[in-house]
Amino acid sequence: MSFWPDDDVILYDGVCVFCSRWIRFIASRDRDKRFRFTAIQSAYGTRLAQAFGIDPDDPDTNAVVHGGVASFKSDAALTVLSNLPGWGWTRVLFAVPKPLRNAVYNLVAKNRYRIFGKYDACFTPDADMRARVLE
Repeated sequence: MSFWPDDDVILYDGVCVFCSRWIRFIASRDRDKRFRFTAIQSAYGTRLAQAFGIDPDDPDTNAVVHGGVASFKSDAALTVLSNLPGWGWTRVLFAVPKPLRNAVYNLVAKNRYRIFGKYDACFTPDADMRARVLE
């Protein structure tokens, strides 16, 4: 885990169809608009990725900064889900051993473009979501 001054920021691969849908999933359920988003392809996202040792040209994980601490892979996904209204039950999934959770995460991450596709450019959020995007 690493530290970052901004809080409740989700770093994602903006050209990944699956990742972009994940962000829209979160945004639609985050009634308090707690989380903000940054694509790894943006200037802010690239700085964030580099600070955490993620290769911006070949990202293998998403990340979330929550409570001033960065989490990666399955920890990041579960941290976000467990902080959404009605999704607190997902905290029980932290009981699954991290190597097992990350093995599943890595399998999806490694094949995400082949399975879900890839955009030519980062997806464009709607006006409501754009206010929550850090670039």
